[in-house]
Amino acid sequence: MKPARPLTIALVAGETSGDILGAGLIKALKARVPDARFVGVAGPRMQAEGCEVWYEMEELAVMGIVEVLGRLPRLLHVRADLTRRFSELRPDVFVGIDAPDFNLTLEERLKQRGIRTVHYVSPSVWAWRQKRVFKIGRATDIVLAFLPFEKAFYDRYSVACRFIGHTMADAMPLDPDKQAARKILGLDPQARCLALLPGSRHAEVSMLSADFIATAQLLRQRWPNLEVVVPLVNAKRRAEFEEIKQRVAPDFPLHLLDGQAREAMVASDAALLASGTAALECMLAKCPMVVGYRMKPFTFWLAKRLVKTQYVSLPNLLAGRELVPELLQDECQPEKLAQALIPMLEGGDESQHLHDTFRALHEQIRCNADDQAAQAVLELVQ
Repeated sequence: MKPARPLTIALVAGETSGDILGAGLIKALKARVPDARFVGVAGPRMQAEGCEVWYEMEELAVMGIVEVLGRLPRLLHVRADLTRRFSELRPDVFVGIDAPDFNLTLEERLKQRGIRTVHYVSPSVWAWRQKRVFKIGRATDIVLAFLPFEKAFYDRYSVACRFIGHTMADAMPLDPDKQAARKILGLDPQARCLALLPGSRHAEVSMLSADFIATAQLLRQRWPNLEVVVPLVNAKRRAEFEEIKQRVAPDFPLHLLDGQAREAMVASDAALLASGTAALECMLAKCPMVVGYRMKPFTFWLAKRLVKTQYVSLPNLLAGRELVPELLQDECQPEKLAQALIPMLEGGDESQHLHDTFRALHEQIRCNADDQAAQAVLELVQ
């Protein structure tokens, strides 16, 4: 008699964030099924957890239209080869981690061949290109979603979805230690502190930095000892920011940080930031914030027509109301940004209320996501 093969799980992760999620999922699955086999496209963290690699994750990690077009033949070859090899292997389940442009088509092909499929991390389908929900329904047996309003969206279209909470909410403490963060960053324990986070993309840094610096200058007039910290995501963004600062405010003292965004948020009394995941992280750090964002005029005109949500920032989407001010496009002016930040930097009731609301939202999405994801995968297999 042929021995029963171990539970076999195929995975494809396309970037670092997916590698982190994949590693957490593999670890949680191995705790339940120690002899399970994992195979597919993985980064170093998933490999360290024991995933066999058919292709390195770097193969899929391309950003930007021009870069994608240049790599398209290779990407299509990889997807066709994975379709063939997974179809022959017939894993018990396939898990596509984020990378929807690559994974959803692969999932659809595998599902047509009778292989169960999971899509881990919902695309922002609730915000724009909502018709993608039908492709997602055809491609997957279940979507694993980080946020409760995502599950509500899929429920409306009868697409199977499980809300598992957010891994970032699991990783961050409910009550962060502000003084410890200040010590790490070398900040005065008693100082009033503002964090500026002008984004992780070139376009964000180039369009927001000058206004963010001007906002800090206005606030420094009110509080001459205001400390201003600016975490920058990498050396490239730091060089771009420094060049803008040299042009607009060469003598204005700022603490520039390499990374350390989370420490900066925890240490600060308020933050001014571009939209995106940073707003969620800032909420989890319990730091009051103002969201400022600007795009090229045509891009903004297009976005206004495509985006179906009332808010752009995750704290407001989670709360279902304007919890934090969003000053977009023509509203994103130093005077208006400074006015919105003043009550937050003053502390008092408004800041305390925000802190309490942020904590309640944190608890709502802190559900041990790795374990929840593993449970959902095993339930699908069984």
